[in-house]
Amino acid sequence: MTTSVVSIVYVNDAPAAARFYGDLLGMSPSLETPGYITFDLGPGADLALWSGQFEDLSPDVPRTSEVCLAISGGGPDEINAIFKQWQSKGITILHQPRDAGFGMTFLAADPDGNRIRVAPKD
Repeated sequence: MTTSVVSIVYVNDAPAAARFYGDLLGMSPSLETPGYITFDLGPGADLALWSGQFEDLSPDVPRTSEVCLAISGGGPDEINAIFKQWQSKGITILHQPRDAGFGMTFLAADPDGNRIRVAPKD
């Protein structure tokens, strides 16, 4: 059996969210429909953006899960450089970079309020 993990992020507007995530990831979607768009993140891993499942998602609603972008070779300098790049793009920053014991990390949000963590890859 072939197994793949698909992380689904619920959004208000899948094409707009795909532009946002495509810019962050530096890649184009692997599958596009009007309300469901995926990014192939490598063997066995996909990120899916799905709209129409919930009406009027609000950034004000607390989120309890995160998409984590694990950066290979993500030392403090690289994590801080990504942080500054995201700040310059106007991305909402929820927590400034800090050492969390496993390395430097920070937390941001997409336009729908979904949490995005940047951290070093183990």
